[in-house]
Amino acid sequence: MVFGQLRRRYTLTHYINLPIEATLNRALSQRVLAEALGTFAIVFFGCGAIMLADRMPGAISVSAIPVVFGVVVAAMIYGLGHVSGAHFNPAVTLTFAVTRHFPFAEVLFYWVGQFVGAIAASALLSYLFIGGNTFGATVPHVPQMQALVWEAVMTFFLMLVIMAVATDTRAVGTMAGAAIGGVVMIDAFIGGWATGASMNPARSLAPALLQGAMNSVWIYFLAPMVGALVGGVVYKMVGRTSAST
Repeated sequence: MVFGQLRRRYTLTHYINLPIEATLNRALSQRVLAEALGTFAIVFFGCGAIMLADRMPGAISVSAIPVVFGVVVAAMIYGLGHVSGAHFNPAVTLTFAVTRHFPFAEVLFYWVGQFVGAIAASALLSYLFIGGNTFGATVPHVPQMQALVWEAVMTFFLMLVIMAVATDTRAVGTMAGAAIGGVVMIDAFIGGWATGASMNPARSLAPALLQGAMNSVWIYFLAPMVGALVGGVVYKMVGRTSAST
């Protein structure tokens, strides 16, 4: 009974005007595949934009890269949210589980889908873009402690918005994709210069593997996990009235 209640609460489905039963009736394998596809798209188009700017100067403005990340996140939420809940981020999945909006038993399966999707996207980009200096890896340009704070704060606000549109019936649910994509975009505009504005361990690990930039990857695992968890808990406190109804 409790497991069933948890499963009713982890998805964006009914906030984008689709029946929640459509998600509940899907096999775990389908939902994991959707997570892989969504994360693939985020890395492919987001890191692809970075690689394009590096290899073909003038083809895309550097200032357009945050827009690409924000738009692809929004598009994947609208496109696949009714299938898997549109996490596309290991930190988001963990936070949903900790805040009792997602079953812990499925966390590792979602993580596998997210990491596999991200790595597959980076592998394909490495084939499509020859040469160059970057695969879109996130590398801090500030001291490590500052980088941790940057990533934690950006992920905090990302998770705060995700919790609002995904778990609170007072939120304008049809704007879920736009709201979440908007936060990704704003974070990237403001914090991208410092850390690359990852907010997502899968998005950081995949290009780092191909670029050989693994020294700082721990920052992009620890900070988003902490920031997302704090954001989720804070929103549970802020939205306590709606959560209890």
